[in-house]
Amino acid sequence: MGGAGGAKAYGAVVLIRVMYSGMHIMSKIALDQGMNPFVFVFYRHTTAALVLIPIAFALERQKTKPVTLKIAGKMFVHALYGMESMKLKKLHGNLKVAGILCCVAGVTVLAFYEGPMFRSFNHHRLFQHGSSNSSSGSGTYSKNQWVFGIFLMTLSNILAGLWTVLQGPLIEDTSKLMNTTLQISCASVQAFVVAVAAERDFSKWKIGWNISLAAIIYSGVIVTALSYYMQMWTIAKRGPVFLAMSMPLTLIFTIIISSFVLGEAVSLGSIIAGILLIGGLYNVLWGKNMERKDDDTNKMGGGKPAQELQDKEQARVPDDAAAKV
Repeated sequence: MGGAGGAKAYGAVVLIRVMYSGMHIMSKIALDQGMNPFVFVFYRHTTAALVLIPIAFALERQKTKPVTLKIAGKMFVHALYGMESMKLKKLHGNLKVAGILCCVAGVTVLAFYEGPMFRSFNHHRLFQHGSSNSSSGSGTYSKNQWVFGIFLMTLSNILAGLWTVLQGPLIEDTSKLMNTTLQISCASVQAFVVAVAAERDFSKWKIGWNISLAAIIYSGVIVTALSYYMQMWTIAKRGPVFLAMSMPLTLIFTIIISSFVLGEAVSLGSIIAGILLIGGLYNVLWGKNMERKDDDTNKMGGGKPAQELQDKEQARVPDDAAAKV
């Protein structure tokens, strides 16, 4: 698995997904208390930018390379042709395809099948949020709303995957910290424009000393600032596909945390989807690990497959015997 460095990468992606799960829970509580979602996104990115800008300029100002047209072209080519090869004639290629299909099946089950509800053992909620029916899973939403929500989340994860792939070639030529800071700063400006268009009543932008403020600080400092940098580090160590395929863990952790912290019920469909997503993630990582071992073997053999070298070695045996005769 790559020794100590591999263990750190696995630990990093698990921690990143736990961070995101915590953000989802706290965001849900803040939004249920009446906060506008577009305003929340603006505050989240602005908080992260205010934390990162002084740190980035203090530590990276002299070391940062400008983003040239060459780097931008490199990003485009990587995004166009992809960062991952399937190699369907090999076992690791089939494992990765099977893993992706399992993840697709998990999303499909989550969207179209609910099944019976399993209530949480925790009947004492940490936060009173929303209506009393909010713990009933998708029961408070129409089927169309539920499917549309799954569609938006799927689209969000596709775009997040594309973003992850683009980071691979980018961090080879630029500072990870400065890259994170610039992206978050640009996102803050974009979020402000959208928030102003969506919410013209600035009295609703006010925040008090409540869970909304805690959610903004947590999401901005821990998730947007810290976890973005951790994602850059993970991409540099193990590649963008490794990070992207850990996204299903966020759903699993969110279901577990919301059940115990908020007392929300869990549907059978969510459990089945979680099993499929974990199985898909395991298959992809298993395939990636096998591919990495094959690549290491090929490098040790001077770039030639180990089986080819073995065949040539066996072919030399009769020749050596004939020469002795």
